[in-house]
Amino acid sequence: MQGEEEELSVSIAHIVQKLKGTALHCQLEKEARGSLFNPDIKLETLKEDIKDFLKASGWEKKLQNAVYRELSVLPAPCHPAAPAEHIKEPLAYMRRAQASWEKRVLKSLNSMCTELNIPLARKRPADEQKELLNKWNEMGTDEPDLSLFRPVYAPKDFLEVLINLRNPNYDVGDQPSFRTHLGLIQVPLNIKDIPELREFFSELSLNTGQLGVDDSTPVPPELFENEHFQLGKKVLAEHDSAAAQQYVRQGCPTALRADLWALILNISEHPEDILYYEQLKSNVIQHDLLSDSLIYK
Repeated sequence: MQGEEEELSVSIAHIVQKLKGTALHCQLEKEARGSLFNPDIKLETLKEDIKDFLKASGWEKKLQNAVYRELSVLPAPCHPAAPAEHIKEPLAYMRRAQASWEKRVLKSLNSMCTELNIPLARKRPADEQKELLNKWNEMGTDEPDLSLFRPVYAPKDFLEVLINLRNPNYDVGDQPSFRTHLGLIQVPLNIKDIPELREFFSELSLNTGQLGVDDSTPVPPELFENEHFQLGKKVLAEHDSAAAQQYVRQGCPTALRADLWALILNISEHPEDILYYEQLKSNVIQHDLLSDSLIYK
C-alpha cells in the first residue's frame, strides 16, 4: 500500500510539473484571481468557493482533460533517486542504427538531386507563391508529374536494417534456440499476448457495433450509425477527453472527426496557435522542398 502511495505521489508531482507554466496554468490562475471579485466568493470558504467557481465555469473540465492527456503519456513510475539507466534501457544501439540509416538515405537523396539537377530546397518566385496561395485549400488534390523521382530507399533495405538490430543487453547465447526462429526481427519487445489483445480491442469484436465495418451485428448498420452519431454529439457537449477517446474506439463519424480528435488530443485554438499555423503556412508558400515531392510520390 505504501509503495502504491509513493508511486501516486511521484505521478502527481510529475503531472503538476508538466502543467506548471503552461497556457492552461496561466489561464486558471487568471480566472481564480478574477473570481475574487465575485460577491459569491467568501473569505471563510475561499478555497471551496474558488473550486466551485472553476467547476461551474468549465475550467475544471479543461484541467481534467489536460491531466488525462498527461496520464496517457506518463512514463512508468519509478523512484525519484533512481539513476537514468535504471529507469529506461539505453538505446545506443538503436541510435547508431538510426544514424547509419539516415546517412544512407541522405546519400541517396543527394545522388538523385545530382542526377535530376534539382536543389533540395529553393525559394519560390513571387508568381508561384501567389498561385499556391490561391489554391491553398486545393493542395493534395492535384497530382504533379513526379515520374522522374525515384524512391529514396527500397522497403527491403529498411527491413534489412530492422533484421540486423541486436540488443547488446539481451543475451540469448550463441546456440540457436526456439526464440531465434520466431521472427526476423530479434529485438525483444514487451507486447500483449492473445487474451490481452482480445481484451484491449474488445470493441472490434464481431458482436460489437463498429462504424464503417460490415460485421454481422444484432443492430442494423443504419440504426447503429445514427445512434453512434447522436452519442458523439453528446460526448462533444460534455467536453470530456477520456469519454471521447473511448467513444472513437467504435468508429468516428466523419462530420465529428475534427472536433473529436481535437478533444482527445486536448487541442484548442488559441491566438498563438493560429499565429503559429500562419507562420508555417507562410514558410510552405515561400519555400519549395524536395521532400514535399517525395511525400507526394
